[in-house]
Amino acid sequence: MTDRLYERRRHLKDDHMSFLLMKKKYQQQTPKTISGNLEDTIRLIQDQLGQNEDFVTRRFHVFGTYSAVMFYFSDLVDQATINTDILKPFMDTPSDLNPQKIKKEQLLDVLLNETLYHSDAELEDQLDTLVQELLRGKTVIAVEGLDQVIQIATTFLEKRAIDQPATEQTILGAREGFIEALDTNIALLRYRLETPDFRVKSLRFGRLSQSKAAICYLDGTTDQWFVEEVENRLSRVDIDHLPDIGYIEQFIEDNTYSPFPQVLTTERPDKTVSNLVEGRVAILLDGSPFALLMPIVWNQLYQTSEDYSNRFLMGNFIRMIRTLALVLSLVSTALYVAFIAFDPELLPTDFAVAVASGRAGVPYPAIVEVLLMELAMEVLREATIRLPTQVGAALSIVGVLIVGEAAVQASIASPITVVVVALATIASFATPSYSASFSLRMLRFPIIILAGMFGLYGIVIAIVFIFNHMLSLRSFGVPYMSPVSPGNAQGWKDVVFRAPLWELIKRPSFLHPPDRERVDREDARQMSKKTTRD
Repeated sequence: MTDRLYERRRHLKDDHMSFLLMKKKYQQQTPKTISGNLEDTIRLIQDQLGQNEDFVTRRFHVFGTYSAVMFYFSDLVDQATINTDILKPFMDTPSDLNPQKIKKEQLLDVLLNETLYHSDAELEDQLDTLVQELLRGKTVIAVEGLDQVIQIATTFLEKRAIDQPATEQTILGAREGFIEALDTNIALLRYRLETPDFRVKSLRFGRLSQSKAAICYLDGTTDQWFVEEVENRLSRVDIDHLPDIGYIEQFIEDNTYSPFPQVLTTERPDKTVSNLVEGRVAILLDGSPFALLMPIVWNQLYQTSEDYSNRFLMGNFIRMIRTLALVLSLVSTALYVAFIAFDPELLPTDFAVAVASGRAGVPYPAIVEVLLMELAMEVLREATIRLPTQVGAALSIVGVLIVGEAAVQASIASPITVVVVALATIASFATPSYSASFSLRMLRFPIIILAGMFGLYGIVIAIVFIFNHMLSLRSFGVPYMSPVSPGNAQGWKDVVFRAPLWELIKRPSFLHPPDRERVDREDARQMSKKTTRD
């Protein structure tokens, strides 16, 4: 019985492969250009697209004389545009025209330039291109006797309204975020960059999806080498479907196995514009509400737009707090394990006694306790993200209060361990970049393990290894630790702390911008004198 089923399955598979080969051979033999025969055009297009309920084939007569047919996908087009801007002018005979006197070679010119009420119309005679344009929401009109068809942009899709960015909240700053529509996202950039130097290059990815992407940069500000390198890496992207911009990031990053992001992801148009002005390149993808910025350096991962929108002292204070949170998120739990397991004498006596009494009933070492609590926090975080907002908020409260208290009462974890792990978790939320925050969360685990094996020496080894790895990283050829290594005096003005805006005279030197000046030197000098005098 099993052998018969196997043989039948094998024959079905062979028949299916034969059918695919015959279909491919037929498609290769199919003419690639449109003929003047209307019925042949209808057959070729319907053979390419198959049977689809939303594919409309509408026959009509141009000026009541010439047989014609219209093709479109009903769920991709604006029906009102088709009725008022295409069908109505094509079917109504103009009073100043006599259709009987229009020659065939003049008909296309009359239709395009004297009849059609639409600005975006083109002629096409290639079948493959025609089918792709239909799938993108265009309307195609073929007329009997004409070996070219008219394709008109009528795409209309319901899209999400522009809203505040969900992943990058600010107090001072714009409230607009990217959405899934590529044209809208480019418009948000042009709205903020009213300069003729703003350039947009379009390209498509995905053998099946044909997703549209855009490379954005400022001509005269961005080093042309970066633009060419981005285009070169994108040209090597070969995949059947590209649903999100994160796919592009994985294809074009320099080091795939590094935990640190080498491309910055943002959904803020104002942040994207600020990076374009510095000389970077942005990539936008149709269907994704995020932009990719490259090349980047490590200090960008904890900087926000508010650092520059706030006054000098306030911006630096917030950045200092954020840097402290970054350190706590990375090493606080590992330091706790090292002190408890290897160097308790380094702790104040009263504190050491309190810690020891709190861990009196815990049956396993500190490293196991911390790792269990860290894993529990990661599970809770992932569960909170995947649940609906209302349920997720309730779960986070239950998880932190009830589960944490129950773990202490059951001697699964000590109170001080819960406090340290909670502090590290809260500190990780202060990192603006989600990718960087995720990297810190991943690195905590090997650092904790090294701390449990070697104490403070293990933490030092881990930190040295991390810095050594960061020094070896490149983002599109730019050293990841710039402007610290290699050092640059001007770049140091905006690393951990930032100088006043009028002191940030030049664009980052590691980006090699053709136009280096950001602030007029004389204006900067006058502002500096005014500050000194005041």
